[in-house]
Amino acid sequence: MRFPALHSLRRVRLHARYSGRRTDAPFVERLTTGDLERLNKLLPWRCFTVDRKGRPFGGIAWRGKRVTPESIPDRRIELFHERFHLSDKHVLEIGCFEGIHTIALCRLADRVTAVDARVENVVKTVVRCAFFDERPRVVVHDIENEAGDGEFLHADVCHHVGVLYHLTDPVTHLRRLGKWISCGLMLDTHYARDEDATQEYEVSGERFCFRPYVERGRGDVFSGMRPTSKWLRLDDIERVLRGVGFDMIEIVETREERNGPRVLLFAESSSSSEGAI
Repeated sequence: MRFPALHSLRRVRLHARYSGRRTDAPFVERLTTGDLERLNKLLPWRCFTVDRKGRPFGGIAWRGKRVTPESIPDRRIELFHERFHLSDKHVLEIGCFEGIHTIALCRLADRVTAVDARVENVVKTVVRCAFFDERPRVVVHDIENEAGDGEFLHADVCHHVGVLYHLTDPVTHLRRLGKWISCGLMLDTHYARDEDATQEYEVSGERFCFRPYVERGRGDVFSGMRPTSKWLRLDDIERVLRGVGFDMIEIVETREERNGPRVLLFAESSSSSEGAI
């Protein structure tokens, strides 16, 4: 599988003024234009927000990728909050990227723990959250490579966006979520159409069909950490989640994207719902 060459990175134009998607960022707005420009160049930012003055904080990945300001919160997190009432919940965010979703979760939830396999993403998340006056716990953690079941992974609910389809063993990961998460999760992921799931692998005696996918590897922050990944069929994703206790599953939407079909779903344990009543 060949990929088109990536366009060179571009920086946001600091002196441009953005009229939409402005977000309250207390300690960004205190910066002079010169200091904000230095902050934007200090780290390899791949997405940006806009403060109340219309100034961008962050950077652009490449043409067609993260070229407009990010919203805080985005629509999915608002739905997540409506479903699970995050104000008294501890949220585990798997794959924090640069902290955009982390900030929104901090503003809605009781506590947030964010993990990412890339140390540069953890650093950027910590920096961005500090300038938004938010203080999550942020941990460098490879969810596939580290065998230890750290206490920081245990939470009420899980925010799981854009990660599952980058994994080499997504079934084992989903099963681990049943040990880590007590109430439920929001999962947003690519999945394989039945006709594209041409290969199989075995986990604990069960066989699962998958679509093989070639990743760009460690150097590309929008790719998985390893050379290849497995895209599961949607039916199998639901089956595995039900098997670890998330028996209430709602498909919020499916959509077609550049790389293939994608789903947004909620998975919840009925026992946790009954206990909350």
